[in-house]
Amino acid sequence: MSRGRPPVERLFRGDGAGYPDDVPLPEPPPWRRPSAQRARTRYLIDRDQVDVVNAALRLRRPLLVTGPPGTGKSTLARAVADELDLGPVLTWPVNTRSTLDGALYRYDAIGRLRDQQGAGREAVERDIGSYVRLGALGTALATRHRGRPRMLLIDEFDKSDVDLPNDLLFVLEEGEFQIPELARLPEDQRTVRVNTADWGERVTVEGGTVRCEEFPFVVVTSNGEREFPAAFLRRCVRLELRYPEEEQLEEIVRAHFPDDRDWDRVRELIRGFVERRRLGDLATDQLLHAVHLLRHGVEPEERHLKEAVLRELRDTGAG
Repeated sequence: MSRGRPPVERLFRGDGAGYPDDVPLPEPPPWRRPSAQRARTRYLIDRDQVDVVNAALRLRRPLLVTGPPGTGKSTLARAVADELDLGPVLTWPVNTRSTLDGALYRYDAIGRLRDQQGAGREAVERDIGSYVRLGALGTALATRHRGRPRMLLIDEFDKSDVDLPNDLLFVLEEGEFQIPELARLPEDQRTVRVNTADWGERVTVEGGTVRCEEFPFVVVTSNGEREFPAAFLRRCVRLELRYPEEEQLEEIVRAHFPDDRDWDRVRELIRGFVERRRLGDLATDQLLHAVHLLRHGVEPEERHLKEAVLRELRDTGAG
């Protein structure tokens, strides 16, 4: 247990006795609350890196953010969207099965056919737009937030199929794409309202083509597992994030825990984290988890907790 702290009461004991009804559960860490409940926090990077981010914003070019796991690549997109009031971040998590069409839109042909035929019930008459839902990329092109462009996060793009970066180029350059199922409609049905990735919201598509009024801000993250084609790289502004050193880690911890008074113990934890990180990749949020446990009387340096909370990412298979 932590030095100078009272023994911690386990929330779960495994004895089936239950938890007292009149005792509230402890609050989660600030970053583990629903996005609507999170307070705005500083994103700590150096001035040169801030300048690169601003260059991408002004040029309205994709910002390609590279670096090892846990350096805050995805968090950067959310920080920019939060600070510039761009609305909820639209996220396209990429893997080897990801396709451009899937990020643009999905058409539920089976659902439409089932409704038209009745499937044992009375047939349902719905407009074709009810069966079209834009993906994260399609929604980023088709919508704005309070008159401002949206933020699109294309996460772990280096996990994509080898052809996907080139497939993406046309859409990012032209800011439009076609939905063939809508383009084939008769002339008098060319105006269609379709669903977006923001549930409950719909947008109008004319003639089957989605055109952006303004290019979205795009952040593309990569763990460096492979190189991208030159044509794709040429259209990006590139930013490399490295692991923060001890001094910056202390700033990050202070930003999340400004009222913590046990800074001697926290600094000791940070130094141990930096030493352990030299043996393998560790994410900054793992340090924040450890500090949060420490604040609640849990000693994160105990061997079984260290293996659970501060295990190197290469041992967990994290990307």
